Amino acid sequence: MASATAPAAAAPTLAPPLQQLRHLAEELRLLLPRVRVGEAQETTEEFNREMFWRRLNEAAVTVSREATTLTTVFSQLPLPSPQETQKFCEQVHAAIKAFIAVYYLLPKDQGITLRKLVRGATLDIVDGMAQLMEVLSITPTQSPENNDLISYNSVWVACQQMPQMPRDNKAAALLMLTKNVDFVKDAHEEMERAVEECDPYSGLLNDTDENNSDNHNDEDDVLGFPSNQDLYWSEDDQELIIPCLALVRASKACLKKIRILVAENGKKDQVAQLDDIVDISDEISPSVDDLALSIYPPMCHLTVRINSAKLVSVLKKALEITKASHVTPQPEDSWIPLLINAIDHCMNRIKELTQSELEL
Repeated sequence: MASATAPAAAAPTLAPPLQQLRHLAEELRLLLPRVRVGEAQETTEEFNREMFWRRLNEAAVTVSREATTLTTVFSQLPLPSPQETQKFCEQVHAAIKAFIAVYYLLPKDQGITLRKLVRGATLDIVDGMAQLMEVLSITPTQSPENNDLISYNSVWVACQQMPQMPRDNKAAALLMLTKNVDFVKDAHEEMERAVEECDPYSGLLNDTDENNSDNHNDEDDVLGFPSNQDLYWSEDDQELIIPCLALVRASKACLKKIRILVAENGKKDQVAQLDDIVDISDEISPSVDDLALSIYPPMCHLTVRINSAKLVSVLKKALEITKASHVTPQPEDSWIPLLINAIDHCMNRIKELTQSELEL
């Protein structure tokens, strides 16, 4: 005879602790595309910069604390029960979503450059937490490898960097311009070293040459090693490198001058013009990299000419945008025409040295 009262519904079976961590890592990674394309939350309230940064820093502290708590309980035996693990995972998930929610409060009118930096920091925190979940769920508990991975996990680094984030679009623009100056400086120094040593692949193949001297010869091409004639510059190559180096030096000077103008004359409320300056300046470093890569042997002079022309186009556009903006109060007396003349001189010399390539 059936019971008159229905049996109580069975409680759902929770997944094992490590499986819950893996599932949380997957859920966090699903948030990344939304953060990348997500728009700022629309509101009629006036933006309070001080309150925003206080809330963002507090959210970062919460994320860091939850990461530390979870790491502590999963780095020792016995592991938490499935019920305890569920609670820990819910707290981590809530902390991450709360941080993302604060990021969405930063409106576009505060500057696209600033918003990109905050978005990048948000992505680093979410991705870092997902990595931490994966480490805790896969690497054996209390192993040295586990401790090393956790010690340097990016979630803590990203959270600790929040207080040092630029607070306005001018500060964000200066940070990005400084990074671009450093990128171009590194590329220029690398090019100069290769030229001074007259050995563009110095250090790359030395170990291979020493360890496999008996096995080279015809096998090199099959294995993908450059043949001997591809390792060095011809006299024509070396002549072409001179104006290329000068063009990269001009690129570095251009970025430094722009950074100085923004630092001295940039206004925090001119967010759109600052964004335009940063956007075009961001194109200089990749263009320099393309040119730098094309000078390595075997050098194609036509490719060098094309990449030089692309870099010149970006530089002139950057100078035009800077000249027309509020950071250049007296464009007629500025250094910009002089730098444009130097850039044109480099490009004309490159055209002269590569003209024969066009006539083939």
